[in-house]
Amino acid sequence: MKKRAVYIGIGLALLSTTSLLTLSAFKKDKSPENPPAKAKRPNIIVILADDMGFSDLGCYGGEIHTPNIDFLAHNGLRYTQFYNTSRCCPTRASLLTGLYNQQAGIGKMTDAEDEPGYLGHLTDSAVTLAEVLKSAGYHTAMSGKWHVSNTNGQATPQEQLNWLNHHKVYNEFSPISQYPTSRGFEKFFGTIWGVVDFFDPFSLVNGTEPIKEVPANYYHTDAINDTAVAYINGYAGSDKPFFLYVAENAPHWPLHALPEDIAKYKNTYKAGWQAIREARYKRMVEIGLIDPAKTKLPARWKADLEWKNNPDTVWDAAAMAVHAAMIDRMDQGIGRIINALKKNGQLDNTLILFLSDNGASPENCAAYGPGFDRPNETRDGREIVYATKKQAMPGPETTYSSIGQRWANVANTPYQYWKAESYEGGIHTPMIAFWPKGITAKKGSFNGHVGHVMDFMRTFIDLAGAEYPEVYNGRPVQPTIGISLVPSFSNLQTPGHEALFNEHFGARYARQGTWKLVSLSNDSTWHLYNLATDRTETMDLAAQYPAKVRELQTLWQQWASTHKVFPKPGKKQK
Repeated sequence: MKKRAVYIGIGLALLSTTSLLTLSAFKKDKSPENPPAKAKRPNIIVILADDMGFSDLGCYGGEIHTPNIDFLAHNGLRYTQFYNTSRCCPTRASLLTGLYNQQAGIGKMTDAEDEPGYLGHLTDSAVTLAEVLKSAGYHTAMSGKWHVSNTNGQATPQEQLNWLNHHKVYNEFSPISQYPTSRGFEKFFGTIWGVVDFFDPFSLVNGTEPIKEVPANYYHTDAINDTAVAYINGYAGSDKPFFLYVAENAPHWPLHALPEDIAKYKNTYKAGWQAIREARYKRMVEIGLIDPAKTKLPARWKADLEWKNNPDTVWDAAAMAVHAAMIDRMDQGIGRIINALKKNGQLDNTLILFLSDNGASPENCAAYGPGFDRPNETRDGREIVYATKKQAMPGPETTYSSIGQRWANVANTPYQYWKAESYEGGIHTPMIAFWPKGITAKKGSFNGHVGHVMDFMRTFIDLAGAEYPEVYNGRPVQPTIGISLVPSFSNLQTPGHEALFNEHFGARYARQGTWKLVSLSNDSTWHLYNLATDRTETMDLAAQYPAKVRELQTLWQQWASTHKVFPKPGKKQK
């Protein structure tokens, strides 16, 4: 409780640099003793995890303690065919705009390029969920990771490191015109860039003002969720519904977590990759999430190394324990969000959607070293160790490390590959919809509707009675191409998207019906799978069905030519 008091205590002097979290933004709008009558239009909350694996959650077969997210799942819907765009900022661009990410301006990452699909920021020809819902009379607020604006650095590497290390202050982390408060959000607390030190994050702002110093015992996941609680409490006295976007950084690397959370998992992962993966698969079958006849468990990635022969078992078990601890802490904060809604009489008429922006990350962030968005020392001058040889245990602020390929393969059980690839392990997200007043389907049931993050726009328009504009602020707006999820909230069997596509640094797919054509980022060879019988993409049918390959390849090329997709070579921004 001591650490949490840093974020939620009203009037504490430590919060002078993060006044948003003191609730002072809401001092004229205090919660009434008797909560107001429920609004006819629902409040809407989107909670987006960062680099979380498909099976990390308890309600999706994982061993991580996630009782609050599980509560949402067991009292709502769990989707079994829901898709993102395989990486952080492209998924955020698609989610926020109801478009494919290239249409929204972020085909790669946030580098500014002179191509319509690769601007590195949200294009003016797109509108955000916040802009549309604000026009429809909603309050709009966001806490967490923005990562959809240009993040070009300073002129020299040393100037960049001085900035990252909090030794030099520059007022703008991106053009202010690209900040959340310039794209429809009334309130924003969080980071403009993507990667963060969870104990002292770079690019942290309140609205548009840089937060130059954080309190002692700061932990970013708590700050994100407690700010969301502050927003909910502040809106309790309003007659207007609210839209709240909670963009978590957890469990994205670096592996930073609080000791008490890590301790819960100190022995959990000593069983090793195969044992954890098989246990997850077994639970997924037992709860009815997957059909083992159609969803086989493929061979483990790089299975040539068995856990008993692994020379780094102590470090590897600890790394996954920190990953679990980061998700556990996120779940604790989501519990506080749920409790705030209950306290204010808002829970029954609030739609909460929870999902991940991509599959678990295979990256070895230690190998990247400092630079761009990664510091080389802490604010007080302690060296940050990039544990390339696993020489420093993960968890504290002074180390940068990540779980790596083998644990990412486990986190994405039963699917293959991971973040940035277009195989199911990269693009297939757990997705939970919770809305007691509006979801009539059986509580805790699974839903096979084929959905995509771009569907949130059409869904929220339907629920809010909003209009999607043809022109916004004098600029023509691209039509949204999402499909409303509202019919899937009832017992209706809704198919969802007939066709879906993706491209990211050469990784591609075209899905039509249950057929999927896919290639890897480092190999342009097309592979064909029938997801009706092979959900884990183990049987390549390309040689058997060459006409289907040509058909789907043509569809992908047509999509690419009409959706601003121009795959280009270049250095990947991590």
